Amino acid sequence: MAESPVLWFEEIGMGDVPQVGGKNASLGELIQSLKTKGVRVPGGFATTADAYRRFIEANGIESAMRSQIQSYRAGETSLRATGEAIRELFLDSEFPEDTAASIRSHYRELGERAGVDRLSVAVRSSATAEDLPDASFAGQQETFLNIAGERELLDACRRCYASLFTDRAISYREVKGFDHLDVALSIGVQRMVRSDVGASGVMFSIDTDSGFPGVAVVSAAWGLGETVVQGTINPDKYVVFKPLLAQPEFAPIIEKTLGSKDRKMVYSRGGHARTKMVDTSDAERRAFVLDDAEILALARWAVSVEEHYARPMDMEWARDGVTGELFMVQARPETVQSQKTGSRFTLHHLLEASSVLVRGAAIGDSIAHGTACVIRSAADIDNFRDGAILVTEMTDPDWVPIMKRAAGIVTDRGGPTSHAAIVSRELGVPAVVGTGNATTVLAEDQSVTISCAEGDEGRVYQGSLAFETEDVDLGELPETHTKVMVNIASPAAAFQWWRLPADGVGLARMEFIISALIRVHPMALVHPERVTDPHEAEQIRALTSGFADPKDYFVDALALGIAKIAAPHFPRPVIVRLSDFKTNEYAHLIGGSAFEEPEENPMLGFRGASRYYDERYREGFALECAALKRVREKLGFSNIIVMVPFCRTPREADKVLAVMAEHGLVRGQNGLQVYMMCEIPSNVVLADKFATRFDGFSIGSNDLTQLVLGVDRDSAQLAALFDERDEAVMAMISEAIQKAHAAGIKIGICGQGPSNHPEFAAFLVGEGIDSISLNPDSYLRTVPRIAEAEKLPASR
Repeated sequence: MAESPVLWFEEIGMGDVPQVGGKNASLGELIQSLKTKGVRVPGGFATTADAYRRFIEANGIESAMRSQIQSYRAGETSLRATGEAIRELFLDSEFPEDTAASIRSHYRELGERAGVDRLSVAVRSSATAEDLPDASFAGQQETFLNIAGERELLDACRRCYASLFTDRAISYREVKGFDHLDVALSIGVQRMVRSDVGASGVMFSIDTDSGFPGVAVVSAAWGLGETVVQGTINPDKYVVFKPLLAQPEFAPIIEKTLGSKDRKMVYSRGGHARTKMVDTSDAERRAFVLDDAEILALARWAVSVEEHYARPMDMEWARDGVTGELFMVQARPETVQSQKTGSRFTLHHLLEASSVLVRGAAIGDSIAHGTACVIRSAADIDNFRDGAILVTEMTDPDWVPIMKRAAGIVTDRGGPTSHAAIVSRELGVPAVVGTGNATTVLAEDQSVTISCAEGDEGRVYQGSLAFETEDVDLGELPETHTKVMVNIASPAAAFQWWRLPADGVGLARMEFIISALIRVHPMALVHPERVTDPHEAEQIRALTSGFADPKDYFVDALALGIAKIAAPHFPRPVIVRLSDFKTNEYAHLIGGSAFEEPEENPMLGFRGASRYYDERYREGFALECAALKRVREKLGFSNIIVMVPFCRTPREADKVLAVMAEHGLVRGQNGLQVYMMCEIPSNVVLADKFATRFDGFSIGSNDLTQLVLGVDRDSAQLAALFDERDEAVMAMISEAIQKAHAAGIKIGICGQGPSNHPEFAAFLVGEGIDSISLNPDSYLRTVPRIAEAEKLPASR
């Protein structure tokens, strides 16, 4: 490379990391290589590592820097005093004239290219040891925004050099074992995108908590992007399934979570500060930052960047509020999940229950307990107790020295892609971020347990709860001829189990999505005028705000929940059971009491298939069908199989299939398969007739056991009699398998039996069952039993 102290981005690439650092080299690489893919990057230039070293040499400050570091390591000076002294050395120095002249001339030309005098630029650091595969260095140095004019630019560049020795940067290098004087700094000067009147955020080409590589995760907020990077606000979150992006007929957005976005960073006018924080409007808080087309465009960029670098990436983007254009403003390697092996992972299980004090986004997948140490200001950092649970409003890079000493972290603000979350993951410290109220709910010295092992929602429990840790090597699992699937209820936990080599999802319970995410009775959204309770009516208005029709809220949320469960298993089959609430369970949904009549025995009452064609629920069932049609045909998850529960007679099956067809779910059309739960004795007795109407059966051992034995499965007094291994139940299961195979259709089991009793799984294998669906936490211990059973002579 040339001797020039300053280089245009288009002159550099990833081969120049030693001279311009990972951040600037990546910008140059993006401009050179991905322009043809439609990835837009604002133009700019970079100073070299040689320019940094010449700055130190020309000002004669190296010996003083070394002396300060030695004193710090010897314990003679504090971190704060050391950082302040070294930064002053830089701020009191001047650029060599050739470097200053080159920065000025490049800045003038950048303005000429844009056709703007005194062009506003962003001045960012790019350390030459930065963004290596095992160290993110994210946010360790300063960024200076809205810099205009040559004098301001040179001052910002000098401050950029000084920021290589912020307290957090020194501490981070000490943790990572980098020699402070081996790390040089390149300055990136980049044309500002008018995101101050637009929007910006962060994007990963991998799920940063589970390591699931099939998605791009986008965070978005109004204004300049530092609020998202620093974790000062709770941004919107969008998740896109990457494998379906190449097919333009699909829009595979599988999660859209509205963030509170209560503040934003904008340019400041007058005074020394170039930016300021202001409150967002009510309209901005209620609205999604990005529309679907923009979300998909960014996700496609993420795929292009990831493919180019052949590794998961961490990116920043911005939308110009004047032109509406999207830009990629940074790309670097993701440094946590991409380092983990795909065959080994650790599971954490809570062994006790307690009340949930606060909830937020789960960072990591582990559990920790300790006493809360509430610190509201960086000025009180010295009060932190080693091994405590750090509770604060937000965890920014200045807090790294105590983050690594914490058992866990809980914050009021910040999202799953904030800088605080990134560093927490890298340090291996579980965190629950964006709780909204942790610093007011959790008391100093209070004993708490934080759990990030229950999906993407993190929870802080009262008390010190016992938990266990299980290390798993998937490479040791034997292969089986029987298809082994998993039961998944919660979209929040769907990514947690993506590494399991399951043959798909044998049971996804629609009612869990409705009760946990939607919360409203579907008929209350069809007929909100019939909800007379004022509190419930207000809840419905709040949940459905932003939707032109309340029914769209139900369809949208249900489709996204199903898609998130389906994504980790695509293209393997995912069997989604239509809603199977009992009337008392439906009545507990918001607005439900207006549509449900009390029953003496809800377990044997108005449930399952009988609801779908009945006028009392038919319009609600139409919403279920609309969601399934959307997730299959618009989002692209053609691997979804629909399953009908509690279907009492063949005539009832015909009615349900006819209603489904009315709503666009025609069995056999667009590859749609429809299964039936085999859970009523009539399903077994008339299996040959049901088999002409469905593509497969799935045995529901819970209901089948209670109906064969006449035992209420919820009765504590009769619990000893409830046993799937009873001779009568096993005879019915054997008959169902025989009849299904005689009719030429598949049959599996999704009930609790094989998860609770591995020997029951061995019986099923002997009977020749096609698939066994297990709870994820029992998968690892049951698969070896299935493999052993397959070695025995078949019972038939």
